[in-house]
Amino acid sequence: MLEALLLSSPVADDGFSRRIVRRLQRRLWVRRLTLPLAAMIGGALAFKPLTGLVSVLANLRVLVPNDIITATAGSIPQLQVVVLGAILLAAFLLGMRFLED
Repeated sequence: MLEALLLSSPVADDGFSRRIVRRLQRRLWVRRLTLPLAAMIGGALAFKPLTGLVSVLANLRVLVPNDIITATAGSIPQLQVVVLGAILLAAFLLGMRFLED
């Protein structure tokens, strides 16, 4: 009975299925392109204020004594420490996922 049901002719839908699939594919492409396009527009809009901020910070550096800059520069973690922290965080999250399963 199941084989007879599966061998029956398909239901005529007058192109409805094709229209739905086309609409879903269009929405999928719109979603794929929206985020990168918005990021590019936002980056273009933020470029000029960002350059102004950098120039203001460069002018501010002249006002700050050098001993304060060297003291705060020593407290910034090195790249190796940041990478190690990222690796440990990824391992922790991966381990938590394995524990959930």
